[in-house]
Amino acid sequence: MKEETAGELETDKLTQMEEEKERGNMGQEQGDEGKNQEQPSSGNSQNFMTEKEENCVGVCTKMEEKGKEKGMEEGEMQKEMELEAEVKVELRQSVPGLQMSFIQGTDLFGYVGIEAVLDQMRSKTMKAGFEFNIMVVGQSGLGKSTLVNTLFKSKVSRKSCTPNYEEKISKTVKLHTVSHVIEEKGVKMKLTVIDTPGFGDQINNENCWEPILKYVNEQYEKYLREELHVNRKRRIPDSRVHCCIYFLPATGHRLRPIDVEFLKRLGKIVSIVPIIAKADTLTIEERQEFKERIRQDLAANGIHVYPQKEYDEDPEERILNDRIRESIPFAVVGTDKEHQVNGNKVLGRKTKWGIIEVENVAHCEFANLRDLLIRSHLQDLKDVTHNIHYETYRVRRLNESNMDFSELGLSTWLLENGTADKWESESHL
Repeated sequence: MKEETAGELETDKLTQMEEEKERGNMGQEQGDEGKNQEQPSSGNSQNFMTEKEENCVGVCTKMEEKGKEKGMEEGEMQKEMELEAEVKVELRQSVPGLQMSFIQGTDLFGYVGIEAVLDQMRSKTMKAGFEFNIMVVGQSGLGKSTLVNTLFKSKVSRKSCTPNYEEKISKTVKLHTVSHVIEEKGVKMKLTVIDTPGFGDQINNENCWEPILKYVNEQYEKYLREELHVNRKRRIPDSRVHCCIYFLPATGHRLRPIDVEFLKRLGKIVSIVPIIAKADTLTIEERQEFKERIRQDLAANGIHVYPQKEYDEDPEERILNDRIRESIPFAVVGTDKEHQVNGNKVLGRKTKWGIIEVENVAHCEFANLRDLLIRSHLQDLKDVTHNIHYETYRVRRLNESNMDFSELGLSTWLLENGTADKWESESHL
C-alpha cells in the first residue's frame, strides 16, 4: 500500500510540472502574439499620421495652386488662409461645450438649397421696402441741402421741397423732417432727412445741441413704447436716427469747442460721420494736414465716430473699416448740376480754372462717403442703431428705479401727434 501511494504521489507531481510547463509555453506564445499585434498597430498609427500630414500638405498645395491660378501673391494667400482659420475657430468657440463641425459645400452629398434663403430675404425686402433716417448738422451755408441732394441724386432736402423757400437764420435750433419714398430697380426705401437749421449760427451757442439730443431720445422713446404694447404692430414704424452727418467748416485749423461738445454728447447715442464741407477751398496738402489734426483732436477728446473698432464683427470687416477710419473725416464737395467733360455728363462745380468732378476720387472723397452711407454700410448703420444705441437707451429706461410702465414715454400730445408732424411732408419719387 505504501509503494502504491508513493507512486501515485510521484505521478501527481509529474503531471503538475507538465501542466506548469504547458502554461508557461502558452504565456510565451500569447506574449509573442501580443508583440506581433503591437507592431502592426504602431505601424497603423504611423500610417495614419502620415496620411494626416499628406492631407494637410494636399490642402495647402491646393490653396497654393488656386492662388497661383488667381495670380495672388504669397502674402495675400497667407492672409486668406489666416482669415479662414480665424472664422473656423470663432465658429467652434461661439458656443462653449457644444460640439460643432464646419461643413463646406465640397463635404455635402449633393445640392441642399441653403443659398435660396438669400432670394427669399431679397423678395421680402423688395415687397416691404425699408426705412433710412439721416440727420444733417452744421452751420448755415456749408451745403447740407446740396450734399443730401447729391447723395440721393434727387431733390430730397427741405430747401428743395419747400416752395418759395427763403433763407433765414433761425434764432433757435429747430428740427425739420422731410420724408420721401425712393424706388430704384424695384427696391423701395423710405428716406427721412432731418435738418437742423439754426445750429451754430448764434453769437451764444451754449447748449445748442440740446434740441438735437432731445429729438434723438424721443425717437428711441417712441420705439420703446411701441415695443411694450401688449398688441404690438407687426412692423413698428422706425423713426430713429440711423446716421448723423456732421459738417465741419474747411478752416484748415482744428476742431472748434462747439464741434468737440457736440461730437462728445451725440457720439454716445447715434452713429456720427464727420465730413469737411466745401473741401475744394483747400489745397490737397492743406486738406491732408487738416484731416490729421481732426483725427488727433478726436482721439485726444475720446470721441468715437462711425465705424467704431469695438463693433467690428470679423477680420474681413475690420480690414474694410480700418481703411474707412484712415479716411475720416471725408473731404467732400456737393452739387446737383451736371457738366460736359470729354463728351460725358458729370456732376461737378464749374470754376474759371476747370470743373471739380464730385464723383472723381482724385478731386474729392464724395464717392467714399456715398459708398459708406448707401452701398456698403447702410444696413450696418441700422443694425448699430438698433443693437447698440437703442439697446443702451432701452436698458437704461427699464432699469430706472420706481419706473411705472403706464407713465413710460412721452406726453399724450407726442404720442398722438408725433414730435415734428407739423413739419413733416412726404413725396414719392
